Amino acid sequence: MSGDGDGDITLIDGDAPRTRMLGQLDMALSPLRPRPRKPLPRERTALAIWFWEIDRVLLGLIVVLIAIGLVAVAAASPVGAIKLAKDTGQETAPLYYFYRQIIWIIIGLPVMFVASMLPRVQIRRIAVVATIIGIGLLMLALVPNIGDDAKGATRWIGYGFFRFQPSEFLKPVFVITVAWLLSLRARDPSLPVIPLTGMLTAIVALLLMRQPDFGQTVVFCACWAALLLIGGASMRLMGAVAGAGIGLFVLVYMFYANGRERINAFLYPVKDPLAGPDQVELAHRTITHGGLTGVGPGGGTAKFNLPEAHTDYIFSVIGEEFGLIACVAIALVYLAIVLRVMLRLLDEEDPFVLLAASGLAIQIGLQAIINMAVNIDIAPSKGMTLPFISYGGSSMIALCGAVGLLLAFTRRNPYMAKSPYVMTWSGR
Repeated sequence: MSGDGDGDITLIDGDAPRTRMLGQLDMALSPLRPRPRKPLPRERTALAIWFWEIDRVLLGLIVVLIAIGLVAVAAASPVGAIKLAKDTGQETAPLYYFYRQIIWIIIGLPVMFVASMLPRVQIRRIAVVATIIGIGLLMLALVPNIGDDAKGATRWIGYGFFRFQPSEFLKPVFVITVAWLLSLRARDPSLPVIPLTGMLTAIVALLLMRQPDFGQTVVFCACWAALLLIGGASMRLMGAVAGAGIGLFVLVYMFYANGRERINAFLYPVKDPLAGPDQVELAHRTITHGGLTGVGPGGGTAKFNLPEAHTDYIFSVIGEEFGLIACVAIALVYLAIVLRVMLRLLDEEDPFVLLAASGLAIQIGLQAIINMAVNIDIAPSKGMTLPFISYGGSSMIALCGAVGLLLAFTRRNPYMAKSPYVMTWSGR
């Protein structure tokens, strides 16, 4: 090594070993040096992983229901618009409820997407906190005191466009909370989780009957009973739960005047000729008016006699304008959703995931059964919306959130089934 007058350093032949040594040291240290982060390949991004793990068949069935709902709300919207114009004295566009339903769907779909990407542990924590807040703050404190009274019931909070029904949002988180509590039995069978979930369900039922809302009370109690059955409760316990359910109906008949009137109207359909047909009879006449194929979109006339054509009795509007064949097809879609979830859970080993996903599917299916049963005159009127089809902001957003959680619980790695370390039912 030598230097010139300017201070520059040059290497001579004697420095060659040192140069090689420095080069080897540089190569040895190169893995330890921080390198600029490269973007992940497209197939490894969070969105791509979500797409491959999500149950796309289940998502497609939900999208089909939402699309059917938009068509049905467009058919029933003129009926609701005429009634709204009479109540407010202001001119209302015939498709007023259709445009609003589009807004609720635009809000609900991102909720579904975000919920479907949540980790299961985080879902459990959010559900427990939301259940406590929903029961303790919204339903216990706010709804009875500042809730909006409509048709003799106090079920909504807010005013005008910014109004929501807390019980709709409580249903999915309640199911997940009960599923988590019941899943603890797998770790310690001595834990008193069944009495605890029974007390929780009883509190919700009492708060709902204060509003009053008998239809939602039936859904909450039935979901709890279904989770008990799936969780392996004894037949003696299930018999006691069935007896308690019968006792609940007796109490409703004795102390809930509106419920007693609806039950009497269903059991004893002798009417005053001057009073005219009741809601259930009108719905039955409407759904059968179109026959098998219907009278065509927008051609229904019997729907204008329905009191809530765009919400509770939208299934009858579908029957009149699109026929009984369309009604059967919609019922089969709901059945396909429930069966798809159950088939997806056949190889599930986590008891919490099994109970939570099946409970959410049962909640959606049970609500659909109740609404359709009322419309075809085999159950008394309940005031229950048809999931994803009836008009309603609270119902649509809450159901989108519930389906998002259901999609999160049923996410599967598609490559796990091809792994040699995965054991199948055959033991190989």
